[in-house]
Amino acid sequence: MTDTPHKVAVLAVPPVKSFDFSMPSTVLGAVAVEGRAGYEIRVCTADPGVVEGGTGVDVLVRHGLDALDWAETVIVPSTGARHDADGRALDALRRAAGDGKRVASICSGAFVLAQAGLLDGRPATTHWGLAEEFAGAFPAVDVRPDVLFVDEGPVLTSAGAAAGIDLCLHLVRSDHGSAVAAAAARATVVTPVRSGGQAQFIEHPLPPENGGSLAATRDWALARLDRTLGLTELAAHARMSVRTLTRRFRAETGVSPQQWLLRQRIERARAILESTTLPVDRVARESGIGSAESLRQHMIRHVGLTPSAYRAAFRSAA
Repeated sequence: MTDTPHKVAVLAVPPVKSFDFSMPSTVLGAVAVEGRAGYEIRVCTADPGVVEGGTGVDVLVRHGLDALDWAETVIVPSTGARHDADGRALDALRRAAGDGKRVASICSGAFVLAQAGLLDGRPATTHWGLAEEFAGAFPAVDVRPDVLFVDEGPVLTSAGAAAGIDLCLHLVRSDHGSAVAAAAARATVVTPVRSGGQAQFIEHPLPPENGGSLAATRDWALARLDRTLGLTELAAHARMSVRTLTRRFRAETGVSPQQWLLRQRIERARAILESTTLPVDRVARESGIGSAESLRQHMIRHVGLTPSAYRAAFRSAA
């Protein structure tokens, strides 16, 4: 990690969706690394000036496509130009990808990457409501409609709305480690980093779980992940029967209490692996997974890497 901020170009392809369009600047702009800005961001478009917003809110963009030559990462947010993006923007994206720059999309921005030919033969995602249209228009793309985002190394795609925030936080985690990403999440007042997968693997997300009648019980459990926690303990804290707990838990999180606990423990293990040199068996105990072998099996199944391989890949970035 250097003292120089990572350079990011946000490419506006009119008409833009203002909410998604603002995500990279909002999330990445909140990143601080040892008191310094983690990212320098330039918003650009083929014709600098006022850019049409599909929701009636136009935006002023000052930089042209030369920002893609300057950038190390290019992000294409949502656009209404799903099948007729400006050819100049497509050429600039091809050049950026050809130069080895990281290219990402939010929601319908995936259509632009596909028009540029950057997703051919790759798994990719977009908003679930556009998945059928996307697959029909670009048969060479392996469309994955049921994940938060897909990380294919230099090319990343995310689903709609909040998944764009998850993608941005994932970039922060990849560039600067989990502690910096968690701080960025707090600064933008969003949920902690949700996994969508690392290079070459895809992981199904957890549905939103803010609030709800079991929020306090989930917080209580998160503070005790290193302990034995079962349905009985969770139900006792929530002051309800196991059956009621299970039903409400699934309604609020989309998964069973056991599945939720396992995923939280895996996330805890990942954070410990990234930020410490503790032995793997200690990591397993601290995260509540138990043994080193159990942690290894869960990491391979849910993350795609052994604990040692994950630490080797991400410890240097923390």
